[in-house]
Amino acid sequence: MNILKNCRLCPRNCGINRYEKVGFCGANNKIKLAYYSLHKWEEPVISGSCGSGTIFFSHCNLKCIFCQNKKISTNAYGKEITIKRLSEIMLELQRMGAHNINLVTPTHYVPQIVSCLHKIKNKDLKIPVVYNTSSYENAETIRMLKGYVDIYLADLKYYDDNLAKKYSNCNNYFKYASIAIDEMYRQVGKVYIKDNLMKRGIIVRVLVLPGHVDDAVKIIDYLHKKYNNNIIISIMNQYTPLDNLEYENLNRKLSDEEYDYIINYALDLGVTNAFIQEGDTQEESFIPNFDCSIV
Repeated sequence: MNILKNCRLCPRNCGINRYEKVGFCGANNKIKLAYYSLHKWEEPVISGSCGSGTIFFSHCNLKCIFCQNKKISTNAYGKEITIKRLSEIMLELQRMGAHNINLVTPTHYVPQIVSCLHKIKNKDLKIPVVYNTSSYENAETIRMLKGYVDIYLADLKYYDDNLAKKYSNCNNYFKYASIAIDEMYRQVGKVYIKDNLMKRGIIVRVLVLPGHVDDAVKIIDYLHKKYNNNIIISIMNQYTPLDNLEYENLNRKLSDEEYDYIINYALDLGVTNAFIQEGDTQEESFIPNFDCSIV
């Protein structure tokens, strides 16, 4: 794949030849997976009753300092597989009863994913494909997915690029993420749900960080003004401090007062197409027990 010889799939724009070395994300030219399974802890319209067929890719082009999946995103845990094996995994998840195929942190493998889906999408593979992303994407990469992805499950992590620089080592996150999400919307349009399962559209996740309610407010304000209730906003309280980080606010959970403020703000703004979280979402038990032996 020539595109991997001068890789510019994400805004890092490393331009390196992934057949010879690796860039910021750490991925070479081979697909690397850490885990796949039926996952029941996504948004209800994604997980449904049987679960979402999640495929966790190793490596990441963002590497947030608070990442819960650091074992695979930063520490490169996983197993290299072929495009053919990726196809087999998707079809196996479909046979297991998955409502969809959920590609988690897939940016750096988009060419291989497109090659895979080109062979099986709407042929052997009949269920929707979910692209589960940090949204730190080049729009050109998202355009490659047109016709292959039905649902975009996209983060919008930061409005303030000072926070993006501090926590994710990039000073242009919002610029690229907002353009990428706009391209996603152009492809799949307004949310379509049938029999309580999402078939098409966008869910944008807003993870509220402790001490940064103001940034979450700006994100929700932006999304509602831009897309109204044509997308689903998933307002998440599940930030879980796992390490002793250098920033004091990140070493605690989000308070009930902070989360309630965000929910009330969204309601007052007129947001009606949204998910909120309740219960023990801030526990480590929600993190998959990655085991590439099943890959």
